[in-house]
Amino acid sequence: MTMSAMKSTGMLVAAVLATTCTQPSNGFVPPTTSVGRHRSAIAPPSTETSIAPGTALSAIRRGGGRGRRPPPKKVYVPPMNGEIKHDELRVNVASKDGKDESLGVMSKADALAKAKELGGLDLILINANSDPPVCKIVDYSKYRYEQEKKRKEKAKNSKATEIKEVKMSYKIGDHDYNVRLKAASKFIKQGNRVKATIMFRGREVQHDNLGVELLQRLANDMEEICNMEGRPKREGRNLGVLMTPRAEVVKAINDEKRKKEREKKKSKETSLAKRIEAEEAKKAEGEKELKLINDLLDDEDDDLFDDDMDASLDELLGKSTVTDDLFA
Repeated sequence: MTMSAMKSTGMLVAAVLATTCTQPSNGFVPPTTSVGRHRSAIAPPSTETSIAPGTALSAIRRGGGRGRRPPPKKVYVPPMNGEIKHDELRVNVASKDGKDESLGVMSKADALAKAKELGGLDLILINANSDPPVCKIVDYSKYRYEQEKKRKEKAKNSKATEIKEVKMSYKIGDHDYNVRLKAASKFIKQGNRVKATIMFRGREVQHDNLGVELLQRLANDMEEICNMEGRPKREGRNLGVLMTPRAEVVKAINDEKRKKEREKKKSKETSLAKRIEAEEAKKAEGEKELKLINDLLDDEDDDLFDDDMDASLDELLGKSTVTDDLFA
């Protein structure tokens, strides 16, 4: 490279450096390759925060994820005390045995006074449609607890009827058929509905009349405990029919359920009576022991009093053979 070329190259580099390192007073930056760098240095920092599209915060902003909560469940609160709008009421109060005792018809003011007299209880509207409306004097927290307990017990006892299913082929053997018959009878006696299904494979569908005969045979074998709902219906390649328990079977199931409930209630009452009797016996035994201890303490007090009397006489008269012979 010649000297003139080197000088021209050096002058070009110096011009470029002077252009990038100096900035005019009017703020104008020449359009060079370093303009982007100057602009990024001058521009204010961004206040927006970038959020990854898969984070929980982004899901919340979209309206989903953990931010969405179900609406609170509304709890029905019956009108009570000053919220009752009726002037004349039929008032009941809970007795010690758990049954309601009627206090008769009275005005709202008298009912509120009676509730206050019985220990600051609440006057709760039970039935607003009767004439006059029925109210009950009870503690609201206790009333709510009892209602929730009844609701759970009712939901437990009123179990929804399930549909059980037994499946078989139209070529089923006697042993396998008896197994299906036993299972279906068990389901029916439990109060459930049974769906009997005959399955066909391939060209076996043309023998659907044999499937109908098999379902009819099953219904005849269980005719004492169930009824067949309508005629068998085709469902694709299968053939099915529903069987429901007879009324007497359902009645027997309900009677057995009520019998168990009565036995359970009776056992609870018996256990409660035994516990009360045991507590009373323990209390009587404690009173007996306390009386015995008091009697022993009284005897000790009498002995101490006699000893004190003897000591006082000795101090008063002094000890001598004459006094000893006199009081011996």
